[in-house]
Amino acid sequence: MFKWFENLVNPFPEQAISTPPKSFWPFVWACTEGMRPYILCMTLLTACIGAFEALLFAMMGKVVDRLSSIVPAVLWDYHKTDLMILAAVLSASTLLIGLQTLLKHQTLAGNIPMRLRWNFHRLMLGQSMSFYQDEFAGRVSAKVMQTALAVRDVWFIVTDIMVYVVIYFVTILTVVGSFSVMMVWPFLIWLVLYAGALWYFIPRLKRVSQQQADARAMMTGRITDAYTNISTVKLFSHAGREADYAKSAMQEFLVFVNRQMRMVSGVETINHLLNMLLIIGCGGVVLWLWSKGQVGVGAVAAVTAMALRLNGISHWVMWEMTSLYEQIGTVHDGINTLSLPHKIVDALAAKPLLVKHGEIKLENIDFGYNVAELVADKKSDKKEVLKNLNLTIQSGEKIGLVGRSGAGKSTIVNLLLRFYEVESGRILIDGQNINDVTQNSLRESIGMVTQDTSLLHRSVRDNILYGRPDATEAQMITAAKRAEAHTFILNLADAKGRTGYDAHVGERGVKLSGGQRQRIAIARVMLKDAPILLLDEATSALDSEVEAVIQSSLYDLMQGKTVIAIAHRLSTIAAMDRLIVLDGGKIIEEGTHKKLLANKGLYASLWARQSGGFIAED
Repeated sequence: MFKWFENLVNPFPEQAISTPPKSFWPFVWACTEGMRPYILCMTLLTACIGAFEALLFAMMGKVVDRLSSIVPAVLWDYHKTDLMILAAVLSASTLLIGLQTLLKHQTLAGNIPMRLRWNFHRLMLGQSMSFYQDEFAGRVSAKVMQTALAVRDVWFIVTDIMVYVVIYFVTILTVVGSFSVMMVWPFLIWLVLYAGALWYFIPRLKRVSQQQADARAMMTGRITDAYTNISTVKLFSHAGREADYAKSAMQEFLVFVNRQMRMVSGVETINHLLNMLLIIGCGGVVLWLWSKGQVGVGAVAAVTAMALRLNGISHWVMWEMTSLYEQIGTVHDGINTLSLPHKIVDALAAKPLLVKHGEIKLENIDFGYNVAELVADKKSDKKEVLKNLNLTIQSGEKIGLVGRSGAGKSTIVNLLLRFYEVESGRILIDGQNINDVTQNSLRESIGMVTQDTSLLHRSVRDNILYGRPDATEAQMITAAKRAEAHTFILNLADAKGRTGYDAHVGERGVKLSGGQRQRIAIARVMLKDAPILLLDEATSALDSEVEAVIQSSLYDLMQGKTVIAIAHRLSTIAAMDRLIVLDGGKIIEEGTHKKLLANKGLYASLWARQSGGFIAED
């Protein structure tokens, strides 16, 4: 039975998703797609439960009336049917509450946040590289996780708790009004005073809770910073300094904790006072009416029980409303990230890229980082990286990009991968505009090794197979051997006892040396075997001996491919078919290594400043 209810909602839908709205309620509503019938059903059942619990007091009041007006010996004879119906109704209520509980806890409690995490995660994977340059990865993942839970809690508080309380209170007013209209006034006066207390305390509790959360984040950040940089702390003997630095954040956090606890004490005291006044008011009025003969003993029992029940509910609602404000704040914070539209999307009629030869053309390319933002701000001092750049790379040609830092070398690579959109001009691969093909097919046709090698926190096998998931074990090992990685991989072991290709490499490959990470990255690209190869400082983290060995593997990998290589160590690209020298976003020189040395231009100047080159042109 539990499994049937759990399977009513698919937490991992495969259909494409659109960016949610930026306004709060439209965002929260959009998040319920595929789950709305079950949320509505749960809400209706909750309303029935609220009405039933309030009517239960009225029914028990009638029982008390009958007990007070009949001889005990004949109670069963005169009221057997009524008592059996009451028992049946009470027993049947289990089905009502059971169904509501199953919908809430089995169908929605787990599936709502998981479905939202799945959808949010897919949205974030579709964001551009510029998005992740402006956002911390940890912050994005936290918003994916926290916003999903907050949306669920908002719906639970509104459709479950608030609906229950509203229906319960309205039913109470109806029941006590049936006893006497005068009985309604104590409840209405209490409601006004209670609403006033909510209006006063909840925003203040929300504010101090946010201040406390910020202080906690600062305290945690300072402590984490010390642990992350523990070698620096010990190197400079600053353990005491770091302790004091964290202490100041702890003291500030404690200030907000104490401030919150003072407010909590005030809330509890005021709430208790209002509830006692309600009990006194209701008790006084109903006893006065009873003394006048206007209501029976059952009414006294029912009204008193209702007032006592509200005592518990009022505490519950106070904290649920505080939680609601906090969850709304969390959702608002998440909207700022999760509702950002994708800057780079496939064209509606995008087709897969077909690479037969690998010819690349860059035609009249203009590009500057953050161009859109700068234009929107009407600033004229935008920094252009590439200016009217034209470059043709023939099929199978190997070129090297050379220039000072900031000349535009890596930008050309990023534009070719369509990590960014060109401001003007176009990029063609075998005559196909990369803006007219799917991003996945474009990047599947390009292999790349960068100077900033990032490995997934998974096994070595998973990281190498990332280049071609359907490759066989033998093909993977062959790629590792070609990258001179097989030997050291066999000697790897992690903290959980996994060895060799099953050993996990840690976050971003932190458990490996820079050279080991780069060799695994090279093995991954060798396994991918894409027709276009990009090398951005591909051997920068390798020592000279290993680099000399891997260079021969890389040159073997380059055969039959179109290659673009970037290297500050010019000796590593001197043997390329053609070298392109960039300066200020423009091509100022091009030719072979010997030709450029003879020109005595920028390339010759850069070459003269370097020494120890071991790879020269044949």
